[in-house]
This record gives sequence, structure tokens and C-alpha cells, in this order.
Amino acid sequence: MGNLINTFKKFFTNKNTVTIFGVIAGVVVLWVFYNMRVNQAISPQKVPIATRDILAKEEITKDDFEFVEVNSALLKKAKVITSAALLTGHFVNVGTSIPKGGMFYTTQVVEEKEIPDSILDSIPDGYTLYQLKVDNATTFANSIYPGNRIDLYLETKEDNKYVFGKLVESIEVLAVRDAQGQDVFDSSSTRTPAWLLFAVPSDPKSEVGNLHGLLINIERIPGMAVRPVPRNRKYTSEAGATHIANDQLRALVEAQIRLYD
Repeated sequence: MGNLINTFKKFFTNKNTVTIFGVIAGVVVLWVFYNMRVNQAISPQKVPIATRDILAKEEITKDDFEFVEVNSALLKKAKVITSAALLTGHFVNVGTSIPKGGMFYTTQVVEEKEIPDSILDSIPDGYTLYQLKVDNATTFANSIYPGNRIDLYLETKEDNKYVFGKLVESIEVLAVRDAQGQDVFDSSSTRTPAWLLFAVPSDPKSEVGNLHGLLINIERIPGMAVRPVPRNRKYTSEAGATHIANDQLRALVEAQIRLYD
């Protein structure tokens, strides 16, 4: 028995044995740690998805969502709501909608007090709401979105010559509405654009003068029309203040206004 104990002592005190066991222990630790990280990364997590199409400004009830399991790795970069408490009694934000089967993103869900009461809340002092009649063609197949900065062109004739030129530069689109006044992008179904809404200066003392009056008068002059022209994303992000792009065109409009006064 004593010889057996001495043999074990010599075995476990041997430097080579200690080194081998140390390497094995290190490999085991790394393997356990790696598997924990992998399982943590790919383990399924329950998230709520919509059980119906939920439109802008609609309240979310407990019957409007159910939980499904998704790969947790998909949620690392997505700002997805995972708690029922952050949905029930909340509302879908304006300018968005949640389709049936879709997840709820944090930017889409707000408290009732955060929902704007009216688009008029977005209009600063000295400005007035202006709506431009459009259709699917003049919005370039519904390619103009709220928040876009676009240009407004004047289309008319002078001395029997066709005139088409930029009148207003860098004006922000507040909303895109259909013929019933509903926001085109609040619904998951297709809506046809009928109006573009803008906030434009109405004070004659402003830098661009009474732009609202100018645009409204164009509508009542036969043969004159305002056409929206979209620009790219960089134009929107780097856009300056709204301004008259062509004084000659403005003078042309004002001369016609005097004729019809």
C-alpha cells in the first residue's frame, strides 16, 4: 500500500505530469468559456410581434401582439422592444405603422403624450401651412417623404414659350397626404399621394417675403403650376434655409398676380 501511495506521489509531483494536467485544465476552461459565449449568442429569446396591422396613432393592447422565439444574435444591433410592459397601453408613432408579424422597434412606439396633436404644432411663428396638390406621377411614384428637402419649380408659358425653372429651393416636406387627408406612410397598405404639406413664410418682412401668398396666387393664375422636384439624401442633410432660387421667375409670377387682382 505504501509503495502505491509513493508511486502516486511521484506521478503527481513530476514536472511533466503537472505541465500536462495544466494544459488539459486550460483547454477545458477555454472550451467551457467558449461554449458559454456561443450559447449566449445564439440562444433563442422571446420577442413580441404584431398579430395585426397596427396603424399610426393606434393604441397597442395585449391582444395586438404575441411572443415568438428569435435568435438573440439578431437583436444585438436592432432596437427591438422585448417587454410586454413597454407595449401595452402605448401607441404607434406618427409617420409609421407596424405590419402583422412585424417586431416593435423603439422608434415606433411612444406614450400617448408624445403623439403630436396636429401637424400645426410643427409650424413656427410667421409661417403658414401650404399644401400642394400632387399625384403619383408628380411625386415620382410616391418617392417624396416627410422630412425630405426638395425644390419647387414653376411651370408656365411666356410669349408662347414654355418656361420651367426652379422657383423655391430647399423646402422641407412636412407630410404627404392622400385624398382623404390620411398620411400616406402611416399605413402598411398602399395609399396614393394627393397633397404635399409645407410650412412656408407668410410674413412680408421675412427674408423670402410672403412665400405663402406667392404660392397660393400661382394656383389661381391660368397656365401656371408648381411642380415638386425631389433631391438626394445629401441634399436634405446639407440643405440650407428655404429661399427664392430665381428672382426673374418671381417677378414673372408677381406681374401675373397684378393682372388678376
